[in-house]
Amino acid sequence: MAETNVSRVFEVSTGRHERVYDLTGTCARFLREAAAGRDGLLNVFVPHATAGVAILETGAGSDEDLLALLADLLPADDRWRHRHGSPGHGRDHVLPALVPPHATLPVIAGELALGTWQSVTMVDTNRDNPDRTVRLTFLG
Repeated sequence: MAETNVSRVFEVSTGRHERVYDLTGTCARFLREAAAGRDGLLNVFVPHATAGVAILETGAGSDEDLLALLADLLPADDRWRHRHGSPGHGRDHVLPALVPPHATLPVIAGELALGTWQSVTMVDTNRDNPDRTVRLTFLG
């Protein structure tokens, strides 16, 4: 019998530029083993003070639109009190207030129950940290 709750940590390299990184395939591969065809919930968590998790369409411009919106809302300039790292890095520490570092998603028969164009993504505006950790937890 499969475990009720299963958790795994994955390492992701987002590079040294702002990025919306698609985690959907990683989530699907994890659920094939962890959920084993069962219903439940998938929790996606990034344990970082400068990254978030968003559900959105990718590949049709929405990911770039999100980064543009965040640049407008959180400019990379010297207004921020948190001042270490690259210029404007303080804004990266405000990002999780707008794009939370977690999402909980329905799993039906072992598969993510996403809408037609929805993807699970990690939003990373921190150019100073190219390596990220993602924790996936299936709650059966």
